[in-house]
Amino acid sequence: MSRDRSALGAFLRSRRDRLTPSQAGIEAFPGARRVPGLRREELAVLAGLSPDYYSRLEQGRQANISTEVLDAPARALRLDEVERAHLHDLAAPTARHRTASPRAAQRPDPGLLRLMRTLDHVPVLLLGHRGEVVARNNLLTAVLGRPLEPGTSFVRFMFQDPVARERIVNWADFASATVATMRREIARRPYDTLLTALVDELRVTDHDVARWWDDHTVRDYASVTKRVEHPAAGPMSFDIEIVRAPHEPDQRLVVYTTEPDSPTARVLPILASWDTAPRP
Repeated sequence: MSRDRSALGAFLRSRRDRLTPSQAGIEAFPGARRVPGLRREELAVLAGLSPDYYSRLEQGRQANISTEVLDAPARALRLDEVERAHLHDLAAPTARHRTASPRAAQRPDPGLLRLMRTLDHVPVLLLGHRGEVVARNNLLTAVLGRPLEPGTSFVRFMFQDPVARERIVNWADFASATVATMRREIARRPYDTLLTALVDELRVTDHDVARWWDDHTVRDYASVTKRVEHPAAGPMSFDIEIVRAPHEPDQRLVVYTTEPDSPTARVLPILASWDTAPRP
């Protein structure tokens, strides 16, 4: 059973546009150029494919695509590991994808939940595959300024809550990475209607999302630095680390780590005491 190939073709074209003949190590074919990067014919030669076959591949007219055939343009385009996996997911037949109901509730992985409870000295967030909050500790809400109760969309917080843009100093870095991650997730789960609807909504309502989506960048969750301007605690800096459980790959524990004895590490216990102090 086949699937829509338009996303596959669009991804290949976007990567081809980013690689010039000189970067690919070949002489440019003669004639006027109408593309910023490689021509289809140039990429076909690099990949060892016939120009006609590669054209059918990029135009979404090739029904059956083997792993070996996909690996050829991946090598020619110098795709990284995440981009290669994304390319294979886009070309995968329907049978390779899980078809469970997208509305099934996400239960926190017990192991990740226990780990989160041992890390109460730093902000921690347990996310599901649509960026839904599965669990979080109190320090996370104190740092980001929102309760983010289980079932809340962290993606919506990033793009639709002004507090996110106010507190996260390098918001654009995180927001663009969020879009690139959602593109990766949609390739893994092309029939998750809730995820597709979320992306479609954000592309219409947020010009930044639309711009980043059209860039076709993909990425998996990775360790990054998040800088937060807290209204009471001042500037804070966290290295974000991701933990996955082997038997629950759809969930990830997001840990806001700090350097020992850093200003951020020293102020976190104060934030924690404010959160647990008796209220009038």
